[in-house]
Amino acid sequence: MFYSIKELVEQAQDYPSVAALMVATEAENTGRSESAIRSLMARNLDVMAESITKGIAGVKSVTGLTGGDAKRLDQYLGDGTSYLGPIALAAVRNAVAVNEVNAQMGLICATPTAGSAGVVAGTLMAVREPFHLTREQQVDYLFTAGAFGLVIANNAGIAGAEGGCQAEVGSASAMASATLVQARGGDAEMAAQAAAISIANLMGLVCDPVAGLVEVPCVKRNAMGAAQALTSADMALAGMKSVIPPDEVIAAMDAVGKQMPSAFRETAEGGLAATPTGRRIQRRIFGD
Repeated sequence: MFYSIKELVEQAQDYPSVAALMVATEAENTGRSESAIRSLMARNLDVMAESITKGIAGVKSVTGLTGGDAKRLDQYLGDGTSYLGPIALAAVRNAVAVNEVNAQMGLICATPTAGSAGVVAGTLMAVREPFHLTREQQVDYLFTAGAFGLVIANNAGIAGAEGGCQAEVGSASAMASATLVQARGGDAEMAAQAAAISIANLMGLVCDPVAGLVEVPCVKRNAMGAAQALTSADMALAGMKSVIPPDEVIAAMDAVGKQMPSAFRETAEGGLAATPTGRRIQRRIFGD
């Protein structure tokens, strides 16, 4: 078992990959066979793919606040005129799709939370075809993300109510960036650097859901988290490193989350939720 990024990187040296370490750790903790564990993760992979397909086709939330943007992004992607390259924009589209399905009360895979479920799924589905990832490699992608998410959850938390959106989308972006590095052949240390870069760049991000619903700005923040994950992964693959060690970055995120006023921790009392428009939306949905 590993309790820090440092331990994760060190222990991964005894395995073919971080994913293999995570599977072995899960087998040790649960008593399940490795084949059973991989089968369960494969089901998560299928749910992710299905939610993206559904979101791109077009969905609408119960409140009407969100929906249809993944379909718009898909059409825009097809035009070939975007600033972002096709992989990055596909990841953004996919991330939006997952969270629009979540807002529509559809089935998604919380990674690490429902509110940040689009980031890991969105990046995976954007890179699996261009880089010819096998199904086994796609399942490994999720185990790698889980390994880094496990450390973050145990040392800083992943709930917006606990640490703001940095703890949700920030953690998801870190998980995605780390596994993107491994998917391109980067080692565990490079993956750790990517995670640290993602967290550092999203540190301080508040959780301010309008009307207390996981819609605005949550859906679009997943898009940002996916784009940041790709950016961080490329930085790490290029040889860039975080000046502050990954475990210290996670500790800093934890400290920032604890110092945040409650208004910025999923209470809908600050940020965008407290704007005049945010308040009007809240009254429209829930009344006075």
